[in-house]
Amino acid sequence: MLYLIGLGLGDAKDITVKGLEVVKRCSRVYLEAYTSILTVGKEALEEFYGRKLIVADREEVEQKADNILEDADLSDVAFLVVGDPFGATTHSDLVLRAAKRGIPYRVIHNASIMNAVGCCGLQLYKFGETVSVVFWTDTWRPESFFDKVKKNRQNGMHTLCLLDIKVKEQSLENLIKGRKIYEPPQYMSVNQAAQQLLEIVQNQRIRGEEPGQLFHLNSKTSEGSALQLQHQTITEETLCVGLARVGAEDQKIAAGTLQQMCTVDLGGPLHSLIITGGSMHPLEIEMLSLFSVLEDTSESQSIDGL
Repeated sequence: MLYLIGLGLGDAKDITVKGLEVVKRCSRVYLEAYTSILTVGKEALEEFYGRKLIVADREEVEQKADNILEDADLSDVAFLVVGDPFGATTHSDLVLRAAKRGIPYRVIHNASIMNAVGCCGLQLYKFGETVSVVFWTDTWRPESFFDKVKKNRQNGMHTLCLLDIKVKEQSLENLIKGRKIYEPPQYMSVNQAAQQLLEIVQNQRIRGEEPGQLFHLNSKTSEGSALQLQHQTITEETLCVGLARVGAEDQKIAAGTLQQMCTVDLGGPLHSLIITGGSMHPLEIEMLSLFSVLEDTSESQSIDGL
């Protein structure tokens, strides 16, 4: 049988009891190592699990999946995924390949960034479509995902932005020349994502694509701080939330404007960014005030969405 096992978001101990029991009895255990990372390395996982792990990079999973499935119809094989196997990045292709070969499979779920973002206080059922923000290059600067962000905000929905990870990537020159030389790992920060988003905002403003409709929110927080007018569109003053190392002991959360997200210090990877919807529940506002990076926090640290 093929087991797809979620590892959670923190460290080696975040695996479920059920998942750990399966890992200990499998003949081979693969660790998917390109869509996310834990706060500990492969060696720490091996020590806690009591098993040797086979690192499966993107090439192994996407182009050599038959190696993973070999003899899985005769013995148990585990495929470990940071977060949940069907969370931010699904592994449906591996399941489909197993099914075509008549190999049974079982999924053991765990926490994913897709639900753990609730730690900042924003209500999960008010999130719209999730988007990915990729590293820009000199010749490739995609903006198409931003339409989804605008649509979410116009519908009063928050947007979770999953930030790019580059692991075992080759430069264009090495790729062309067929040299197996890889670039150092890169993990997009909230600062980098915010800077790219601001450039998109400015580009669309220059092209005259920014709608200017406003609407009122009359709700107040429990401490009586009135919410201000809120833009349906995204501007430098749009309220955002930066998250780092969610699920780890040194997890960090910061709430402030998109402009402030360009400079807030959240430490090491992994980072995620939330662009809030135009309309927020008073409890959401009050929760975000716990993580405010606004300069003036003398009045109950309330956050006014702009």
